[in-house]
Amino acid sequence: NRDLKKLFNAGFRYVFIDEVTLMEDFIDSAALFSDVFATMGMKIVLSGTDSLGFWLAMDEELYDRAKPIHTTFIPYREYSRLLGIDSIDEYIRYGGTLRAGELAFDDEDVNAQDASFRDDESTRRYIDTAICKNIQHSLACYESGGHFRHLYSLYEAGELTSAINRVVEDINHRFTLEVLSQDWKSHDLGISASNLRRDRKNPTDILDRIDLALVTDSLRKLLEIRNRAEQTVALDDAHAAEIKEYLDLTREIDVLHLPDVSTKSGRTVIAQPGLRYAQADALIRSLLLDETFSVLSLAERTAVQQRILTEIKGRMLEDIVLLETKLANAKKQVFVLQFPVGEFDMVAFDPEAGSCRIFEIKHSEEAVPQQYRHLIDEQKCARTEHRYGPITGKFVLYRGESQVIDGIQYQNVEEYLRSLA
Repeated sequence: NRDLKKLFNAGFRYVFIDEVTLMEDFIDSAALFSDVFATMGMKIVLSGTDSLGFWLAMDEELYDRAKPIHTTFIPYREYSRLLGIDSIDEYIRYGGTLRAGELAFDDEDVNAQDASFRDDESTRRYIDTAICKNIQHSLACYESGGHFRHLYSLYEAGELTSAINRVVEDINHRFTLEVLSQDWKSHDLGISASNLRRDRKNPTDILDRIDLALVTDSLRKLLEIRNRAEQTVALDDAHAAEIKEYLDLTREIDVLHLPDVSTKSGRTVIAQPGLRYAQADALIRSLLLDETFSVLSLAERTAVQQRILTEIKGRMLEDIVLLETKLANAKKQVFVLQFPVGEFDMVAFDPEAGSCRIFEIKHSEEAVPQQYRHLIDEQKCARTEHRYGPITGKFVLYRGESQVIDGIQYQNVEEYLRSLA
């Protein structure tokens, strides 16, 4: 208050305050900026890493008197524009924050120090500092700590950081489990096995020889492991719900069903892909140390790991496209549409126009007819048009060159994401 008065009297009208949320009384006193100094003609820019603190202040003291510029989520188009990176795979591996190390992915020395999501340890450190501590700081400072709700017992026991970590890990474990259990039970594993058999450099029939039932069961059991030995406060559904509410990195995507329109589910997207990928990578590496894989050679274990991570990248690419399309099209409904057999990876429904577009999303550089088999399925298209109006476009988003094949528009996924406004 004193400093701003001095600046105003000295003729300053534009003030930038960095890391403003570090002030213990920021949330409860933020109205000072808008009600006093903004009305005097000053323009004030507040910045900081504690997004929850800003959210609480915007909901209370700064309500309707400030304009937020959200930078917690960095979409691919901004990531590509600011860092000059055109690879969606690099975004999947490291995306989510803008750090110096991300300017030189091929420089191991730089990445070893600066990349936020270079490995599981750096990812855990990011969660601890940029997420857990910020959440606790904001809750402790807001209304003198009176807004902890069900989380106070965890905070008092010094276990809130651990609980937030467990919720983030649980979201990512469920994601990994879903990818593995769905893909390993579907035709995708057959595709993986086929691809590995005819690989030009290192062909292997490893996926033909492993016991799929045993491997899948082992993976599922290992993924459900939770370290509860040191917990004094049990983490229940109420804790998890409140933590998830405060996390500024999750978004929900609707999964709708036809012909049963009453059925609706969803999937949680981590808005920082590098965080999800780093944890999934670490998880898969730990799984491959299980006795199920002990009989495999190093080359075979590596082949299985890379194949699984390719499946994970494919699912992550779907999540990225769905999330960024949804955020860029506020007036449209963007969702996954499932049928009794098969699905459309993405549907963009325009209620005003009464029409829709349907998409398949593939983490592949090659165009093959199997990729658009659902898009040309007459029964699926008829059911979709009955519910969502005429289909005005059929697209396959992939990593190859944009082209048209059999009336299906193949579009490079990086070009598509950069085109979203």
